[in-house]
Amino acid sequence: MYAVIETGGKQYRVTPGQTIEVDTLAGDVGSDVEFDRVLAISNDANELVLGDALKNARVRAKISAHGRGDKVLVFKFKRKKQYKRTIGHRQNYTRVQVEEILS
Repeated sequence: MYAVIETGGKQYRVTPGQTIEVDTLAGDVGSDVEFDRVLAISNDANELVLGDALKNARVRAKISAHGRGDKVLVFKFKRKKQYKRTIGHRQNYTRVQVEEILS
């Protein structure tokens, strides 16, 4: 059984017990969070449920950690002009443990 959820403008395929990293969510470590934007659910009979049948569907998860991703370096330059600029970026994330899929 799996579900496709949307959070932070991205879509994730999740199963119960799975740990995923999503964009930063409000809440402390150990608190529960619910994802109510469920796009699809595959039930035990391998049938894909979509659309209006998912009005009350949600995915419950628990926040296990907050953190920052690896640094991504961005280097800009313009040739013959002696322009060089290096900047870095680290994206914040929240690690959640999926507990159950409610449909």
